[in-house]
Amino acid sequence: MSVWKLSAGTACVVGKKQLKTDVLPTTAYVMLGEKCLNNCRFCAQSHSSTARADRLARITWPDIPAQEAAAAIAAAFEAGRLKRVCLQVVRTGQSWQAGVAALESLTRESAIPVCIASAIETVEQAGELVARGADRICIALDAATPDIDRQVKDGQWTRRHELLQRCASQLPGRASTHLIVGLGESEEAMLKTIQECLEQGITVGLFAFTPVPGTAWADRRPPDIGRYRRVQIGHYLLRQGYSPVLLQFCDGQLAAIALPVKELLSLLADGKAFETSGCPDCNRPYYNERPGGSLYNYPRPLTPAETRQAIAESGLLAATAVKVLEGCL
Repeated sequence: MSVWKLSAGTACVVGKKQLKTDVLPTTAYVMLGEKCLNNCRFCAQSHSSTARADRLARITWPDIPAQEAAAAIAAAFEAGRLKRVCLQVVRTGQSWQAGVAALESLTRESAIPVCIASAIETVEQAGELVARGADRICIALDAATPDIDRQVKDGQWTRRHELLQRCASQLPGRASTHLIVGLGESEEAMLKTIQECLEQGITVGLFAFTPVPGTAWADRRPPDIGRYRRVQIGHYLLRQGYSPVLLQFCDGQLAAIALPVKELLSLLADGKAFETSGCPDCNRPYYNERPGGSLYNYPRPLTPAETRQAIAESGLLAATAVKVLEGCL
C-alpha cells in the first residue's frame, strides 16, 4: 500500500503535521486502507458509514506516503519520541497483503515493537505475523458478549473469542484485544469477559463508546463516566491479581469491592487504574474524548486531584453503594 494514514498525533510526533495538544502519543498509530467490509454500527470505517474516510473514532488520519511514514516513525523511535507502532488494518480484499507489507517496512527500518490489529482468520496467520517481526497481534472483540456483538457487529463473537484464546495459548504474551464500554453491556458482563481474557494471558485495551457523525450509532450517548470508572477499577484490580470474587454486583452494576477502604484507596492512589490500558506504551491521547473535557482514559500520569476525582466519580466509596449492595444480597 503506497499510502498510510497516521493519526493526527502520530503525524505531529514524526514531523509531518503541526498540532496543538498538551499530550502526544507514545505509540505510532497507523491505519491501512479505508471503507471496511465489516459493518460495525459504531465505526467510521464501516462500509455503510457516511463518515469522512480519514476518520476512526474521533481522530483524523492524514495520508502519508508509506516509505516516508516508515522512515519518519523509525527516526522518532531512535530519538525516543515513540516506543511502539500499532498497525490498524481495515478489512478489505487486500488487508492481509497490506498488513504484511507495512510490517516488513517497519521492521526493516528499525527495531520498534509493532502490534498489528488485522482481520486474522487463523492461528497460523497470527504466527506468521509474529515470525515476520510483529511484537503482538490484536484480535478486537469490541463487544463484551455474543448478544451485544449481534446488535453492533457481525455475530461472529464466539469464533473470534475462540481464535483469540488459541492465539494466546500458542503465542504466549503476544495476544491483545480491545473492548468497548457503552455498547449496551452490563458492568458485570464486561468485567467477566475482561477476567476471562486476563486468565488466558490476553492484554485488554479498554475504550469508551464514542458516537461519530455518519455512523449508525451517531445519536447514541457515550457511557456515563461513573460506569467507565467502575470498569476501570475492576479491570485494574484483576490485572493486579486480585480475585474476581471481591467484585460485588447489584443488578449488573459493580456496587462494591470487598476490600477495606484504606487498602482500596492505597491501591488506587497512583492513578494507574485510570490511565489508558492496552499494549505497553500505548496512551491513545484523546481517542475517546475532546481536549478540555472529561477524560475516560488519561494519556499521562494523573495529578493527585485528578485521582481523587476519578475515584469519586466511580461512586464505589459512597455510603449509598454499600446500602444498595446490602439490599441486593
